[in-house]
Amino acid sequence: MHLAYPVVLSALLFCTGLYGVLARRNAILVLMSVELMLNAVNLNLVAFDVWLSRTAEETLHSGQALALFTIAIAAAEIGIGLAIVLAVHRNRGTANIDKLRDTAESPGPDDTDGPGGPGGPGSPGGPGGAAPDSDDAPTTRAAVTKAEATA
Repeated sequence: MHLAYPVVLSALLFCTGLYGVLARRNAILVLMSVELMLNAVNLNLVAFDVWLSRTAEETLHSGQALALFTIAIAAAEIGIGLAIVLAVHRNRGTANIDKLRDTAESPGPDDTDGPGGPGGPGSPGGPGGAAPDSDDAPTTRAAVTKAEATA
């Protein structure tokens, strides 16, 4: 079999995964696209290992060993990635990447530091400032809707 067949298939898989990473807005679909890209790399590693082992006298199968290493890294990446996505979905109520970017905390125009810097005199929680009462304030959208429903 020619080397061109698995290389073309790998390029198509990689381009499909790249399109998924760039075009999708759901975090789980982005993770699946990254896995598709890693599988394309694995296919290239194994294809080039087979192609090079035909010409070499000793076959070390280093491409196959690297493919196994990549599979292990991909498994760890998807496990941690899914845990993060589930935690974000539980806190924010969505896995849409655009909505997560929009709700990121950024300093507002009135968040200037006082004369003592952050936590200095006159700032909330600092010396001489009043500590905010955080026990009564809902922090997530689900908590806000729950508080409005009970009121």
